[in-house]
Amino acid sequence: MRLDITPLRQSRDFRLILASGVITYLGSMITYVALPFQVAQLTGSFLAVGLIGVIELVPLVIFGLYGGSLADSVDRRVVVILTEVAAAVLVAVLLLNSLLPSPQLWLLYVIGALLVISDSLQRPSLDAMIPRVVAHDQLAAAASLNALKWQLGSIVGPAVGGVLISVAGLATAYGVDVATFLASILLLWRIRSIKVDGESAARVTLRHITDGMQYAWSRKDLMGTYAIDLIAMVFAFPYALFPFLAEDLGAPWALGLLYAAGAIGSLVVTLTSGWTQRVHRHGRAIVFSAAVWGLGIGLVGTTTQLWLVLVFLAIAGGADMASGIFRTTMWNQTIPDEVRGRMAGIELLSYSAGPLLGQVRSSTAASLTSLRMSFFTGGVLCIIGVGISAIALPSLWNYDDRTNADAIRERERRRNLE
Repeated sequence: MRLDITPLRQSRDFRLILASGVITYLGSMITYVALPFQVAQLTGSFLAVGLIGVIELVPLVIFGLYGGSLADSVDRRVVVILTEVAAAVLVAVLLLNSLLPSPQLWLLYVIGALLVISDSLQRPSLDAMIPRVVAHDQLAAAASLNALKWQLGSIVGPAVGGVLISVAGLATAYGVDVATFLASILLLWRIRSIKVDGESAARVTLRHITDGMQYAWSRKDLMGTYAIDLIAMVFAFPYALFPFLAEDLGAPWALGLLYAAGAIGSLVVTLTSGWTQRVHRHGRAIVFSAAVWGLGIGLVGTTTQLWLVLVFLAIAGGADMASGIFRTTMWNQTIPDEVRGRMAGIELLSYSAGPLLGQVRSSTAASLTSLRMSFFTGGVLCIIGVGISAIALPSLWNYDDRTNADAIRERERRRNLE
């Protein structure tokens, strides 16, 4: 049951990537709190704060696909370092703007969009580096270890950001983020060059992007992983309703606990994820995990007990993490290196757009029905949608890494390289 740390022991580059990721994501979550706080401080408008997410959606879609093509065309290490430098400069601009007697509101939206562009260009290259630096049979363990980055950042980052803003001010919060970027860049600089095979490398063109999309469409098992995650997030991601839920439970003081419960559940699954190494039917594991996510969210709408709500959210968070581990393992074990970046770009869209759409669905359902009905119906629709997807895409349901042709091919290729 214990967390398998073999990839950390065996791969120097993976240690550097993980250490860099933990540091930089912690800093980024501080800015994640500081940016909307500053917009709210300047405007006092809920709409103005919500506009940040709307502005970020378009560059996410465009540059996520472009970043995937870029990752299959040039040295992935170079892309990651350059985008890390760009993000550091952008946050430094936020720092300088916060020091002005009258900080500029328009600049916050522009920098917010540019940070999304930087992240969208970086993430496909970063994700595509993992299969190159970790042994094939250790990819599930690497996915679990990599998940710690998101969990620690999601739990610690906002808390640290809130304290820094209240005690030392916005400029200090932005300054800490800049410092974490600099530390991350020093670590990334030590990673070896990770280029696509010379025979497979191509120029970044619209045809290159569409070829990647055609490959994804030809792999119905991959399409199933994207569809399952999108369905789960669209129907059962009601985090925008947490402030209202805290009030409804008569515990406004517990708002932070509601947000933290899912992250804590996912952390527990990660720290006990040794068992994932022995699971081979990843498709079924993804389906069951997504269904349990929907069950946990749906059950929130059936109780008025705070402690039960927290338990159900923790269960949902743990199931979501299990799904993430199996999805990442399946991707890394079966996708050829020459298209791994473009698939990572599509993956970025699937797990980033879903929560944004989920916020809209849950808020709309709550306004048309009731708060609790939004949670309950979202969970039920999630389970139904996941079930339909499993039936409609039998290649996902029947996937087994011991017999799947793509998994066998990549396993043999890696053995020959090693």
